[in-house]
Amino acid sequence: MSDIEIRRATEADLPAIIAMLADDPLGAARESPDDLAPYRAAFEALANDPQQHQIVAVREGRTVGTLQLTVIPGLSRRGATRAIIEGVRVHRDERGSGLGTQLIEWAVAESRTLGCQMVQLTSDATRIDAHRFYERLGFEASHLGFKLQL
Repeated sequence: MSDIEIRRATEADLPAIIAMLADDPLGAARESPDDLAPYRAAFEALANDPQQHQIVAVREGRTVGTLQLTVIPGLSRRGATRAIIEGVRVHRDERGSGLGTQLIEWAVAESRTLGCQMVQLTSDATRIDAHRFYERLGFEASHLGFKLQL
């Protein structure tokens, strides 16, 4: 995996990122890769927020993985800062290659560097394979999550 570069995303990475977000049954129902305008606006907001880190994995000039790392200072847990990993995707051609592990390990290491005391993530209840993947990497299914669409 030494041929993988993990770096901050640029706007040029957006088409590949959105394609990966849309490339599964859940994403296909909620993403619109044919209209990048709302994604560009969201990317600009992410790029201007120092607590947001939109990351890509690149192999031979091709964007093949992504995740978003958000750093949140807080009062609970004695003022602990936590990181949230969101939107983890690996290009279908790269699945099973170890790239997902490399991305998550990078995010955990970066979270430590950024002073976080905890890393958390959520995974859709239907993504059983993803749950096993995260547990294998040391994450514990310790909470029940709730969402309210606005």
